[in-house]
Amino acid sequence: MEFLTTSEAAEYLRLGERKLYELVTSGAIPCSKVTGKWLFPRHELDLWVLSGLARPNGMLAAEPPPIVGGSQDDLLEWSLRESGSGLASLNEGTMRGVDRLLRGEVIATAIHFHGEALSGTGPGDCNVAAVRSMPGLHDAVLIGMTRREQGLLLAPGNPKRVKSLSDVLTSGARIAVRQAGAGAQMLLESLLARAGASPKDLRRLDPPCLTGPDLAAAIRAGNADCGIATRAAARSAGLDFVPLVWENFDLLTRQRSFFRPSMQAMIAFLPDKRLAQRAAELTGYDPAPAGQIRFAA
Repeated sequence: MEFLTTSEAAEYLRLGERKLYELVTSGAIPCSKVTGKWLFPRHELDLWVLSGLARPNGMLAAEPPPIVGGSQDDLLEWSLRESGSGLASLNEGTMRGVDRLLRGEVIATAIHFHGEALSGTGPGDCNVAAVRSMPGLHDAVLIGMTRREQGLLLAPGNPKRVKSLSDVLTSGARIAVRQAGAGAQMLLESLLARAGASPKDLRRLDPPCLTGPDLAAAIRAGNADCGIATRAAARSAGLDFVPLVWENFDLLTRQRSFFRPSMQAMIAFLPDKRLAQRAAELTGYDPAPAGQIRFAA
């Protein structure tokens, strides 16, 4: 990330330094004080300017509701409450959340993409690759939330002795699945493709589970032997867990929503040490990316 000095930021924004200091004092502009000097992240200055664009009467963009759509996550839901953001959650899976963002029905959405077509950009970059390829998101901003561990959830004691996805295929274990477009379902389909198999080769529980906790509940109730979800979901439900991958779990929003008070409250909270402490309690999280701008169009 490129940082500008006070004089450079003033010149970049075509403001006097006195006016710039007024904005700094009022907390109205993104900046950071390092060893006594103010630094201004150039990219966030761009977002700050874009967020205040004036539009002619009749062309004002409708404000999206203060809802975060997309994937369910225990750490995210706790953060929405603890940050005081006032944001609610609507958990329907990664792609349904993106669809709602495109329609202006949510202010942000939580995503974790997987897929062979996206994996060529490097480890953990599937979210960035997916957002880059979305034609309707010319003003996308991708904010790091956490890295988290996904794996196989199993009944306590692992009675089927499942240690891998190959064991699921060969043992005939009944697997709870997620709806199409959910990140965990993308992961399952990607892993099956690598193994030379397809979803038709699985003994599936129908209908699909809408969230990770729903999937964990199905295993806990004995309706399924296994399924893919987070380590945190397994721990919460008292289930066994076989790790598969670490993934990026990010928040996707638009530039015009980035500086809304609710989003800023959430973003400002992400690097807080309380989040790191909560992540450790829940298990299966690495909060190192929390609050980082991972991509911006």
